[in-house]
Amino acid sequence: MTLRAVEAVAHATVANLGVGFDILGMALQAPFDVVRAERRPEQGVHIAAITGDDGKLSRDPTCNTAGIAAAHVLRQIGATDGVSLTVHKGLPLASGLGSSAASAVAAAVAVNALFGEPLDRAALLAASLEGEAAVSGRHADNVAPALFGGITLVLGTTAEAIYSLPLPSNLHLALATPAIAVPTAQARAVLPQNVPLKALIHQTAQVALLVHALHTGDLALLGMAMERDSVVEPARAHLVPGLAEVRAAARAQGALGTIISGAGPTLCSICDSAACAERVADAMRAVYAELGLPATVRTTRPASRGATWRAI
Repeated sequence: MTLRAVEAVAHATVANLGVGFDILGMALQAPFDVVRAERRPEQGVHIAAITGDDGKLSRDPTCNTAGIAAAHVLRQIGATDGVSLTVHKGLPLASGLGSSAASAVAAAVAVNALFGEPLDRAALLAASLEGEAAVSGRHADNVAPALFGGITLVLGTTAEAIYSLPLPSNLHLALATPAIAVPTAQARAVLPQNVPLKALIHQTAQVALLVHALHTGDLALLGMAMERDSVVEPARAHLVPGLAEVRAAARAQGALGTIISGAGPTLCSICDSAACAERVADAMRAVYAELGLPATVRTTRPASRGATWRAI
């Protein structure tokens, strides 16, 4: 059966998980981007519409992460038809939730499905990275969890370098995204170029502790390890208003750890129950209200599955 249109969903991601800069990422159940792909007789990629972005994103397919990923898939499969994309941004831009990765992954999955899924997920990684690279650089800490789901350890940019880590069954999350943008380029520009040996030893020890916590399902240990970033967070803290206040308020309501999600400014708290996550979300909301800074607050859980699609 030849499909005329499909719709793919790719989820937000939390990159780094605190101490794992550029090597760890986690997919979330919400929020997510949706990309609709339809066949068209003309070759190449056409972006028909983008919603949810307040008009900020380019509809030029060579400048848009979804368009770039879609074009890469078409080249990989040698398609003679083209596609028209409609992108709905459920993720806020420059929020530290993997917005560019979600659009790229959703587009790659949608176009691949539209042509009968000739490529497996491993092959779609390359297309997704092409889209991500146009905005955030060629690293897979957002793309990999969005594509494969769960928590991923990323040692490179090929499928063989992506490892799935255990996902604790009682892991719940509270997210707060203050209404400011932190572009990835800006967040990377403030990072130290050299790391002292003592800091390196500390950081690698915390990554090892985090992986151990995932394998044992110890959320208290997980939260503790995630908060012990001594390299990246100190350099970026000034870009994220309310970090100290939110962390303190979240811990008072039972959060086991609070980190900057990716480049920020989203803050992510680790909780061991839905009730705890709701209390923490309320505390986050109160902090930003007191600071006079609008913020979007939500609770969610990790997504065990990667991007999905359906025929429409």
